[in-house]
Amino acid sequence: MSALRSALAIVIRTQNYSWQKKIDSTLKTLGKMTNVFVYGTLKQGQPNHRYMTDGSKGKGKYCGKGCTDEKFPLVIASEHNIPFLLNVPGSGHKIAGEIYLVDDQLLQFLDEFESCPKIYQRSPARIRVVEWEDKDNTLGVKPSGDGMLTCFLYSTTTYEREWLKLPYYNNYDAFGVQGQPKYIPRESR
Repeated sequence: MSALRSALAIVIRTQNYSWQKKIDSTLKTLGKMTNVFVYGTLKQGQPNHRYMTDGSKGKGKYCGKGCTDEKFPLVIASEHNIPFLLNVPGSGHKIAGEIYLVDDQLLQFLDEFESCPKIYQRSPARIRVVEWEDKDNTLGVKPSGDGMLTCFLYSTTTYEREWLKLPYYNNYDAFGVQGQPKYIPRESR
């Protein structure tokens, strides 16, 4: 990000660039950002998505869609039908989800929201980018030449062993699409 700031500082001093102030103000408001991959209730159209983009818990920017490079078991468990990505690499499916760039405040909220590290653990994972929104690279983050991006994701090593016998999904939907159990929102518990 500092290399991007240095390059932009030169461009900003150059005349005839009406967009430079917009880019500079965007960088100042974003600050330090982290790549996060979400696959459950935080995705677009899902019950907790508002936390990712409404600004109430920090700043988040949708970057695109992707899937895990490795296979994992994604199960729906507990009496609330919560999606759990079990940290058993190589088993299950490549998991579909969304990539966000989040600031430190939103990352801290996500850690609390995901009960990290007690229930979920945040760890880096290679994500294959399927669709990328930031074609002009205004955020200073982009997939590598092979279409990969390292993102944090929340998975769990603290699951009940019988969860390994549950059906594995590659894409989660809280509203029971494809026969999945419907999620019970926190507000209803």
